[in-house]
Amino acid sequence: MESSVSTRDLELLARAIELGRNGIGNVSPNPQVGAVIARDGEVLGEGWHARYGEAHAEVNAIADCGSVDPRGATLYVSLEPCCHEGQQPPCTDAILAAGLARVVIASDDPTEKASGRGLGILRDEGVEVEVASGELAATARLENQAFRKHSRSGKPWILFKSAMSIDGKVATREGDSQWISDASSRELVHIWRSEVDAVAVGIGTALADDPQLTVRTPGAEKQPRRVVFDSAARLALNSQLVAQAPEAELIVVVSRAAPRSAVESLESAGAEVIVASGENEPLRVSDALSQLGNLDPPITAMLLEGGPHLAGAFFDAGEIDEVRLFVAPIVLGGASARDPVEGMGATTIADATRAISLTAERVADDILLTARLREW
Repeated sequence: MESSVSTRDLELLARAIELGRNGIGNVSPNPQVGAVIARDGEVLGEGWHARYGEAHAEVNAIADCGSVDPRGATLYVSLEPCCHEGQQPPCTDAILAAGLARVVIASDDPTEKASGRGLGILRDEGVEVEVASGELAATARLENQAFRKHSRSGKPWILFKSAMSIDGKVATREGDSQWISDASSRELVHIWRSEVDAVAVGIGTALADDPQLTVRTPGAEKQPRRVVFDSAARLALNSQLVAQAPEAELIVVVSRAAPRSAVESLESAGAEVIVASGENEPLRVSDALSQLGNLDPPITAMLLEGGPHLAGAFFDAGEIDEVRLFVAPIVLGGASARDPVEGMGATTIADATRAISLTAERVADDILLTARLREW
């Protein structure tokens, strides 16, 4: 950042980023945003975007000032303020009306209707504007990867999750996979489900496990949409997924080859059916993601839970953004036991998908590996 920015400025901007995390799972398709208003380093008000359709972080921070007039103070905000009319009025209008003299921003808004326009409006009205660089800017961008990817590509951000043995197997040679990971790891997955717009599996997993794909964490405010990639529309009408539709939204992605009668039966049972185009599975995955990202409301973040066949198609399509892999302290063996990812895969080591960051942490008896593959 510019040399005029103090250590206290950086602390308050970091606080704004922290506040934005309070909106995780509740603001999509909007971004997570936090804001702090301070004068001479003393905090006057704080706020965050708490729920989609409700007031934005800047407005909440201004309101939090209460009887204290914020005129002449500095606003620290994790994302560039909006300048367009949506479900809420432009935040630039609120900033100007409050008489704030300076705005310090952690990251840009990549959407076409924003992308620097708000900053220009503020500068034109005499507000001093500073934009972060370096570590704080990178942290702010990482907090909104789903929003950033959807803004730029129209597709949801994809988190692939799996659990495997020490020797890299996700099931025994007989197909038994419940449960490889520890109970604490499975509880963590329910939290991840609550933070995304949708959870996806392939038809193989749906038929073998008859999952619900719901959040079963106490106090969960919403359920993700359930997505099944099922090219031939084979999902059983008496499955838990179909039985819970349409109360728990179910989307089935089929190919053009799916029998019309099977598609109509799924639709009659309450499922929404998307027909994906493409001459192979990776192309159909990409087309399906474009359609999912274009729904109303759009799916901007999706948790891919399996199985290996579908994971391979997603990797072959280049659509995986982050991997979270539980490694359990067991060895399964077996030449026919399945690996986490199938598909075509890389032809050479040089062609392999390489993570741009990799971390490891302990979750009960498991090790959780987190690999970030792309940054938006």
